[in-house]
Amino acid sequence: MKSKAIHPAFLILGTIIVQMGLGTIYTWSLFNQPLVNKFDWELSSVAITFSITSFALAFATLFAGRLQEKWGIRKLIALSGFILGLGLILTSQVSSLLMLYLLAGIVVGFADGTAYITSLSNLIKWFPNRKGLISGVSVSAYGLGSLIFKYINTAFIDHVGISQTFFYWGIIVMVMVVGGSFLLREAIIEETAMNTENPQNTQDKRDYTVKEMLVTKEAYLLFIMFFTACMSGLYLISIVKDIGVQLADLNVAVAANAVAMIAIFNTVGRLILGSLSDKVSRLKVIASTFLITAIAVTMLSFVHLNYGIFFACVAAIAFCFGGNITIFPAIVGDFFGLKNHSKNYGIVYQGFGLGALAGSFIAAFLGGFKPTFIIIGILCILSFIIAILIKLPSRLKVKIN
Repeated sequence: MKSKAIHPAFLILGTIIVQMGLGTIYTWSLFNQPLVNKFDWELSSVAITFSITSFALAFATLFAGRLQEKWGIRKLIALSGFILGLGLILTSQVSSLLMLYLLAGIVVGFADGTAYITSLSNLIKWFPNRKGLISGVSVSAYGLGSLIFKYINTAFIDHVGISQTFFYWGIIVMVMVVGGSFLLREAIIEETAMNTENPQNTQDKRDYTVKEMLVTKEAYLLFIMFFTACMSGLYLISIVKDIGVQLADLNVAVAANAVAMIAIFNTVGRLILGSLSDKVSRLKVIASTFLITAIAVTMLSFVHLNYGIFFACVAAIAFCFGGNITIFPAIVGDFFGLKNHSKNYGIVYQGFGLGALAGSFIAAFLGGFKPTFIIIGILCILSFIIAILIKLPSRLKVKIN
């Protein structure tokens, strides 16, 4: 690994600043009702904006690796931060849903996803022996950004109104992401030839291209697992307050506390499980999270909920979701190497975009929370079995014509 000399603390700090700025988009739920009040739009029409953002974010990860190769990490992150901030600033001037979808949805989502996956992958490459911990630090910063800006954007909305909030939010995010990019340096991975006599001894030196990765069955098994992890966590996040009110008979104010609980346990899970995965088998940690999630969603489906059971299940699912989001980038590195990590993880990361919608579609088709949780539970058991049985792919079996 070669690069210009720089203290590792600056690389970590720069990535944290960038990721915190990117994570602020997860405050979108704060903007739904104020936009409805100002423009008299339908709430469902406004809320779909974040689904568009999530899809654009996931879609951008397919191209981010190639853009990084062309422009380098610092230029790409700086440009992404500028476009992200500009998209939010221009959103302050929208007066139609179409412009809202274009700016706050497509532009903001694409810029966010580009910077997210490349800054995460770059930091993992700098610390190949601490992939889990470093991924946890980076992804936790993303979650922390949403938690902090929940209060910042709420204060802006209350004091300057919804449109001006987009303006100030865009400026702050632009400064954070562009500023953080100056502390980043490109991590260069030297490709090492495989030891064909004993490939198991070169586990950490397997550098698959995207084409080579897609030939392996392991890529699709990891995708199924990641899709399941994302659907379980994202569906819960989208309807947790409603579950508390309708299934646990909690009042709205008490049920709303679950939103903050998700943010807290999500962040804690990223740090604890990410670090743990460097000490024990990552797949064993992942298998445990699927088993715990399956138990939690089963309880939400079949057990009479009270305050304690409801919040215990929510905390467990959020903790496991945070851990999964953190560990999967490291697992992709373990399975397919670090040289093409951002491009390879970008493929697997499409499970995030599909998972974001799958829960809602299943709920609409089956008619409620409980049957959706049952489907999620079944998928978690399937993913638990995959996590136990899946092995590192053998390079010797991969042939590209």
